Amino acid sequence: MANRYLTTTLPYVNADPHIGFGVEVLQADATARLWRLLGHEVFFNTGTDEHGQKIAQKADEKGEARQVYVDHYAYEFKKLGEALNLSYDRFIRTTDSEHKAAAQELWRRCEAAGDIYKKKFSGLYCVGCESFKMESDLVGGVCPDHPSTPLEHIEEENYFFRLSNYQKYLEEYLSEEGVVVPEWRRQEALTFVRGGLEDFSISREKARLDWGVPVPGDENQVMYVWFDALTNYISTLGWPEDVAGNFKKFWVEGSPVQFAGKDQVRFQSVMWQAMLKSAGLPATRQVFYHGFINSNGQKMSKSIGNVINPYDLIARYGSEATRYLLLRHVHPFEDTDVTHERLDEWYNAHLANGIGNLVSRVMKMAEDNLGAPVSVEDAPLEESFVTTLESYRFDEALDVLFVHIGKGDSLIQETQPFKMLKSVDESVRLEGKVIIEKLVRHVYRIAEHLVPFMPETAEKIKEAVRLNKKPDTLFARLEK
Repeated sequence: MANRYLTTTLPYVNADPHIGFGVEVLQADATARLWRLLGHEVFFNTGTDEHGQKIAQKADEKGEARQVYVDHYAYEFKKLGEALNLSYDRFIRTTDSEHKAAAQELWRRCEAAGDIYKKKFSGLYCVGCESFKMESDLVGGVCPDHPSTPLEHIEEENYFFRLSNYQKYLEEYLSEEGVVVPEWRRQEALTFVRGGLEDFSISREKARLDWGVPVPGDENQVMYVWFDALTNYISTLGWPEDVAGNFKKFWVEGSPVQFAGKDQVRFQSVMWQAMLKSAGLPATRQVFYHGFINSNGQKMSKSIGNVINPYDLIARYGSEATRYLLLRHVHPFEDTDVTHERLDEWYNAHLANGIGNLVSRVMKMAEDNLGAPVSVEDAPLEESFVTTLESYRFDEALDVLFVHIGKGDSLIQETQPFKMLKSVDESVRLEGKVIIEKLVRHVYRIAEHLVPFMPETAEKIKEAVRLNKKPDTLFARLEK
């Protein structure tokens, strides 16, 4: 078995959790649970990104101390993890003292490699992205991701990272199939690198922004939030001291995988990989990029008022159903349009009328007609299911399970064992019991494969089989 490491990006704590991050962290959780089922030793990381200009401004607007402000939102994201039943091993915060120390050590190593220098710079700055923009990045003179946020013209002296030193290295790294999923995102990153790399700013003047990790040896500068935040992927493992050996086990000797949104390609697969190389550290083995969630054909936006809050979903459907809805009905790679109406439809059709109904019917027949629990034991997961899920096709893996749910319904419809048990012919009654036993084993097998997606539901089904008892309603039908 292998040592497997995976991490989400760290959400920025300038607002409450949103459904987009909910999808990312659920995808990571399903993968971590699968790996554990396969016998791997897993380290699953998530947390919060808590420095930068946007956070400082938000805290100042509310009249709160910056640490008090980020403590509140870090708690909100931790609470979401509990609500979604996430199985992470570490929740890291970029305000943690050990993380700050790691970010400063990464800086020192990049500086020792000759990749950090200071120069005066002027340019257009997007507060929303917390980055400078080139003219080629703009659409109609504004940042396409934050069109309502005016760009600021800033002139100051900053430290820069020599990204241009890593042109050849990044081309070689990104030429390896599998380092980025899906494939077209790898091609996107490779095309960007081949277009020529420019050094990027990695600090801000403390006089303008004082909420960040101090630059080693320069009390007038703080680290650019991205340089600081990216370091979490290794600081969470105890780097650089690595007292517990987790960095060596999971990053050096393991197979580190990062989950991120499609707008993160330059940060995760270009900038971060160059920073690792500069510091003499191994590259990320793979980065998986997911699409965005839209609503009624529009990107979710607070100003538009079409944001779907994950807590609203949990309140309406429950944690388990929310996990299912986001893992099966949000496309792993492409953008997905989600509305409350579609969510209700999927819930009733697939959960209340689908798996919930099948388990109820089968276990009711078993409880009424079998004198003892059916003998079952855990078996290896189907190879095709594992391959599909390890390819991040969460939707297709669940499609396979629902084909099996349909097969169970079809077997009941075709054989009608409940009628066979009323026959005067003993052989027919015995055959009916055999069919029920087969159905019980069938739902147990489905439950084994549900663990990465709906762990509590999977356990309820298994427990019902072990007790030979119809469980309480798994998914109550929603009424309009």
